[in-house]
Amino acid sequence: MVKTEEIVKKIQKLKEKRNAVILAHNYQRPEIQDIADFVGDSLDLSRKAKESDAEVIVFCGVYFMAEVAKVLCPEKVVLIPDLGAKCTMALMLPPEVLKEAKRKNPEAKVVSYINSTSAIKAESDYICTSSNAVEVVKKVDSRQIIFTPDVNLAHYIQKEVRDKSIRAVPTYGSCPVHNLLSLEDLKKIIEKHKDAEIVAHPETRPEIQEVADYIASTNGIVKYCKRSKSKKFIICTEEGLIYRLKKEIPDKEFILASKYMVCSSMKVITLEKVLMALEKMKYEVKLHATEIEKIRRAIEFMINLKNDE
Repeated sequence: MVKTEEIVKKIQKLKEKRNAVILAHNYQRPEIQDIADFVGDSLDLSRKAKESDAEVIVFCGVYFMAEVAKVLCPEKVVLIPDLGAKCTMALMLPPEVLKEAKRKNPEAKVVSYINSTSAIKAESDYICTSSNAVEVVKKVDSRQIIFTPDVNLAHYIQKEVRDKSIRAVPTYGSCPVHNLLSLEDLKKIIEKHKDAEIVAHPETRPEIQEVADYIASTNGIVKYCKRSKSKKFIICTEEGLIYRLKKEIPDKEFILASKYMVCSSMKVITLEKVLMALEKMKYEVKLHATEIEKIRRAIEFMINLKNDE
């Protein structure tokens, strides 16, 4: 405990010295969420990065999130405390596969989930997050949409936007953590907690989405649980969100749908690594200017959309 307190104090001092801001995703370890200046989902953190007047951004999330911060803030130093923080789903789609899909469907617009690599974003017309995916697709001036790389989110969008054709590329792309939750396992939890509302992330399987009372991004889940009259919730997303829910809504009960829904990539960042990042100014996220320019417009379209979530 003493060691932890000492590390936190050192982080705070270095943060002031570097004029730095610490951003943490909702799936981060509790101690990382506690030291962050802002905790949120991909859209929220993207906006915070853009709005911040800090010279240094320490991004506690996975690599694609830090890349987005760099695109939005090319003049700032963006650090990620561990280069091993990679999103498995983002790595599932090779750029060549998307390029081929574009060649075969020249009339289609490409909408890419923010959970994608910079190479995929550079090939995209629009970028979205789970909280604004439906809104982005509705505003796209085309009835043909190539959506990458999450088939489950594509399914959710198609249900909400029936006047457009959503083609998922690749056909197998999904989040391994969210895909761990089967309908059979969820039903076992429901049987034990029949009075609970089921709240799910749109990265979950279609059959999970079908039985959910509410589907939303991580920030959307927090907001829904705050306003709902229910006192108990089964949460169908990565376990890191449970900490924030319990912290901000202590008078309600939250049950994780599966104890196995843990993203190891999100957990690699520790207090020690955040301290090292500020001490040694590593690891800096760098993107080529031409790549930044290709991605910027697609991301800024998303950032400028109004969203209630």
